Amino acid sequence: MDTVQAKERHPKGLWVLFSTEMWERFNFYGMRAILTLFMVNSLMLGESNASIIYGGFLALCYLTPLLGGFIADKYLGNRYCIILGGSLMAIGQFLLFYSAVTFESSLDTSKTVFWLGLLVIVFGNGFFKPNISSMVGSLYPAQEKSKLDSAFTIFYMGINIGALLSQYFVPLIADVVVDGQRDVHAFKWGYLAAGIAMVLGTVTFIILKNKYVVDPEGKPIGDIPKKSDVKDAENESAKFASSALLGSLVLFIVLFFTFRYLSVDEIWFSKFEIGTLVKGIIYPIIYSSGISLAILILLDKALTKVETQRILVIYIVSFFIIFFWAAFEQAGSSLTFIADNQTDRTFLFGWQMPASMVQIFNGIFVVMLAVPFSILWDKLRAKGKEPVSPLKQAMGLILIAVSYFIIAHNVKDLGNDGLLAIKWLVLLYFIQTCGELCLSPIGLSLVGKLSPKRFASLLYGVFFISNAAGYALAGTLGSILPATGDKFKMAQEKVGVNLQDVLDKKVTLTPEQTAKFSEMHLPTEYTTFAGFTIHNLYEFFMVFVILCGIAGVLLALISPKLKKMMHGVN
Repeated sequence: MDTVQAKERHPKGLWVLFSTEMWERFNFYGMRAILTLFMVNSLMLGESNASIIYGGFLALCYLTPLLGGFIADKYLGNRYCIILGGSLMAIGQFLLFYSAVTFESSLDTSKTVFWLGLLVIVFGNGFFKPNISSMVGSLYPAQEKSKLDSAFTIFYMGINIGALLSQYFVPLIADVVVDGQRDVHAFKWGYLAAGIAMVLGTVTFIILKNKYVVDPEGKPIGDIPKKSDVKDAENESAKFASSALLGSLVLFIVLFFTFRYLSVDEIWFSKFEIGTLVKGIIYPIIYSSGISLAILILLDKALTKVETQRILVIYIVSFFIIFFWAAFEQAGSSLTFIADNQTDRTFLFGWQMPASMVQIFNGIFVVMLAVPFSILWDKLRAKGKEPVSPLKQAMGLILIAVSYFIIAHNVKDLGNDGLLAIKWLVLLYFIQTCGELCLSPIGLSLVGKLSPKRFASLLYGVFFISNAAGYALAGTLGSILPATGDKFKMAQEKVGVNLQDVLDKKVTLTPEQTAKFSEMHLPTEYTTFAGFTIHNLYEFFMVFVILCGIAGVLLALISPKLKKMMHGVN
């Protein structure tokens, strides 16, 4: 009875958007679960390149919504952008399916199709992501805006249901181990399932949108914008756009080449390597876009002192959360490789959990903990003890540092042959989910509270680009993962060389051995980060402890100052 009443309180269009988003998240998280494993085991790209590509891909998925939102507002409207985005993502998944079918017969063709598939998904996500969220808010007239928190909670559950279903079922059919060997031909079924899910979501929206995704008067929501609305928006933005845009464009170009040089130690590339291209082009675009867009907003002379200080709070918080996402998004790269190569994944009743399925614990804990965290903040608020938003986010950073500190000490004495118990990865995901719930929804809420109305969309853009920058940094950090047990075994079995002696410079490889090491993506020296050499997994995890720990402490220390700059906003 309660369920029926709950549905009657919300427009039926919410359930259409709920199901559309659920299938889209099944599509995205299903693909994400197996992406790096496919790159390493089928495309033979190596773990370092896979981490860099993974970071660049996720970063672009948070950059293109700026373009998708702009096109929707000016030309196509929300509903047609959702259909376009869903169709593109489905096409992208089918391209990945074709890549997974052809890699054995033609590796070069498979790689080309794979890059094209990722690119299509990036643009599809850009059209889909900002517009379906916008339509949820548009379902409710001004007098019913009080229902929005409840509506977005329901919508958020659609996201998590889709993610959970995909992270369970896709690994079962796509990450298959037979007689101790991974079936590299099974990846294609994961991409096919993701593509079918996206088709289901898009078709559901197409069939039901005109009947249910409407306002209380029955008029379509998110239709092609009227020319008068576009003209008013253009007149508003033109007040400061010309000179500010020119200055931001110049700054973007300068920053792009600066970050490009810092990323690859050269302005122009001497050879074609996909990892170098991602680091040298995509990463600089992400970093430069965030800084340029942030400064563009501050160039508006109409900003008051209070508005400027509130915007600066958004910028400061956005900077710190880069380190959170850089650590959190190791889930799809380095943590998946560790789960695959150096973890005892024996679960209930002796079942061996697929490596790509270990990520599911984050989704499980989000569903379990979201409501208790909401209740916790409400109770603290009632007692006048609720932490200010930046302090909550500092807590999130410190929690993720704690999670890596615990696992660092559990891998310290593993050596090259020892296996990490899966319970430690489960604990890591539990603590990181607590950190996520302190940081992610709080950050989105903070941007909405502090943004001047005329800059709300752009400031959300800055916030999302900071997420993208975190993903780019995640790719860079994931690429410094040191050699784990499988690499030592591979070097011994296929080259007849003790990898530890190679890394310690006790032996010199012959040209033939060097060629074999390169072909199998085996390291010949220890990785480095910021001038420090990473010898083992303990030192690798301590990088995240230090980065997130320092960021969390600094943000906590400046929270009282940020509270004053927020001028009464909590």
